Amino acid sequence: MIHKTAVIDPKANLHRSVKIGPFCVIGANVEIDENTEVQSHVSIVGNTKIGKNNKIYPYASIGNDPQDLKFQGEKTKLEIGNNNKIREYVTINPGTNGGGGLTKVGSHCLFMVSAHIAHDCVVGDNVVLANNVPLAGHAHIEDNVIIGGNSAVQQFTRVGRFAMIGGMCGVVRDIIPYGIAHGNRSVLQGINLIGLRRKNIPNQDIMILSEAYKEIFKNENLTENLNNLSNDLRKHELVNEVIKFIEKDKKRPICTPFLR
Repeated sequence: MIHKTAVIDPKANLHRSVKIGPFCVIGANVEIDENTEVQSHVSIVGNTKIGKNNKIYPYASIGNDPQDLKFQGEKTKLEIGNNNKIREYVTINPGTNGGGGLTKVGSHCLFMVSAHIAHDCVVGDNVVLANNVPLAGHAHIEDNVIIGGNSAVQQFTRVGRFAMIGGMCGVVRDIIPYGIAHGNRSVLQGINLIGLRRKNIPNQDIMILSEAYKEIFKNENLTENLNNLSNDLRKHELVNEVIKFIEKDKKRPICTPFLR
């Protein structure tokens, strides 16, 4: 169902089950899959592909030009998965040539009022961005991450799976998988025990991960601490994921429990 006041470019590709509310604008290169609902006063433009069963609330702006002075109107893309809730005033920008040309959002996410996903970001599945959370360009947010209200993620920053970031936090360093961080500038506070238990991770695995955390972050020399980690800990699946995250090439330093 398309409201009579909506402006839909004839070249847009909308599944017949898509609902478009009043005063929406849908551009020529937009593709929206089945059972997605777009409420009133929403703008969706650019080379934007949106999956199934999404719900997009009033005044969201999706696919408009990146907020990057280097952007010169080149053809780049935005892809959004399935079953997402995109609340009022959320903005999501496409990629840039300098960042690979693609902004990609997964499925089953909740983006609360005034959240922002900038150019060339990669956002996984089951991610929650609370109110007024901006992701700067090239940020990489892995699956099952929760970021509290009014927190901001600096460009090129990575946040690992199942991490949780408290409200009003400036995230300027990479957050390890399963970590929990908060503070005026992000400080690692430990393992996200609540998140792990919600996902039914066995207690034995949580205890092993907690033991490894203490060893990895017992002082500021992460390289030496990783080298001294026992083989039994290194071979554990969750611990190994954290190690790979820390050792991967990166733009930002790793967030630690130590104030800097």
